[in-house]
Amino acid sequence: TKASLYYHYASKRDLLYAILDPIIGHLRAVVEDIDAVPHNAEGVRAVLRNYLRGMIRHRDAGVLALRDTVAIINAMTDRYPDLIDNNRIIADWLAGPDPSDAARLRANAALEVMGVALLSKELAPGADDELVETTLLDVAFGVLGSDIEP
Repeated sequence: TKASLYYHYASKRDLLYAILDPIIGHLRAVVEDIDAVPHNAEGVRAVLRNYLRGMIRHRDAGVLALRDTVAIINAMTDRYPDLIDNNRIIADWLAGPDPSDAARLRANAALEVMGVALLSKELAPGADDELVETTLLDVAFGVLGSDIEP
């Protein structure tokens, strides 16, 4: 009930943070470990898989993000000022050393593909976690292009 929610969370924003904190925590963990991962096909697949599994694990929250995007964006910029930096770090790593503009665009597009996992229950309600992971990893690898072989 609404009363029991407010017993645990002082405000709607606190409830929103409780929903978003695990997603952001996962993103931070991916960034924390990224420099130790070799930049080759196996390393790229491992980073993408790790990133994607976090998105899949929290895709119930993705439906919330789809339905109330403005509130989510406002809350996220207040609470997670490093969010854009973390995404940039992953995209820079995916683009590889001395990347071209095309490699940078592909890397950012691959991360956008991963974000579909958060919306997957809304977009493909019958898709299980394995189907979401396999499909989105294949698409992200395709977006990255021929520089990285799967």
